[in-house]
Formats: sequence, structure tokens, C-alpha cells
Amino acid sequence: MIDYTNPLYNPFVNPYLTPQGQQTAQPRMEVIKVNGENGARAFPMGANSSALLLDVSGTIVWAVTTDGAGYKSIAPFDITPHQEAPTPDLSSLETRIARLEEMMKDGTADNPANAGAEQPSDGRHRPDQGNRR
Repeated sequence: MIDYTNPLYNPFVNPYLTPQGQQTAQPRMEVIKVNGENGARAFPMGANSSALLLDVSGTIVWAVTTDGAGYKSIAPFDITPHQEAPTPDLSSLETRIARLEEMMKDGTADNPANAGAEQPSDGRHRPDQGNRR
């Protein structure tokens, strides 16, 4: 007999249809692979959706989107393996800094190409002097 005075009783819930003790289904995770641009264009998609498609024929990922009418737009992106940046060699940096400081002291920092050229005594550059061939 059903106890209608029970505050936990809900007549709109069927106890035989509720999943008690059952596991819920996990979403499917997969990598979608296509073969070239034609495979990316042929991939079936609904309206207002997007997907990343891995090209098995090269190192390309296709970004595929569809608009409200289902018109498909695709854009290729190149994939390159990640490489860690090399650590700088501190001894070479110290050498470069020391060389720049020396150039600043000598006054050749303005134009290192003319470091050996003679400068006019008045400090102005003469147009007839410079790199002649």
C-alpha cells in the first residue's frame, strides 16, 4: 500500500526507471583522423558545430566549423613537435657584455663598422670619408 502521507513520496517518479546503483556512461574521448583535405571536407557534421581533425597523411590539423545553415569552413594548421628552448651560455653572454663595455669606453659603439676609421678632430663626420670601394 502506498503511504501518501510520507513527505518523501513523489507520485511522478517511477521507482523502476530510476538508475539506482548504476554507473553513468562516460563521454567518449577519441582522436578523429582524416586523410587530407578531401577527408576533412567529407567529415559529417551538424549545423553550428566544430571539430579538430588530425590528418594522417601529414603534420596538419584541420579546424572544421559549420554555421547555422550547415555550411562548412575548414582551416589547416601545421603541427611541429615541441622543443625546449636552449639554456643560454653565461660565459658567452659575459664575453659579449665585456666587449660592448669596451666599445662604449672607446667611443666606437655608435658605429662598430667604422671602429678602425679615423675620426675628424672636430668630431663631425665628413661625407668624403667612409666606406669607399
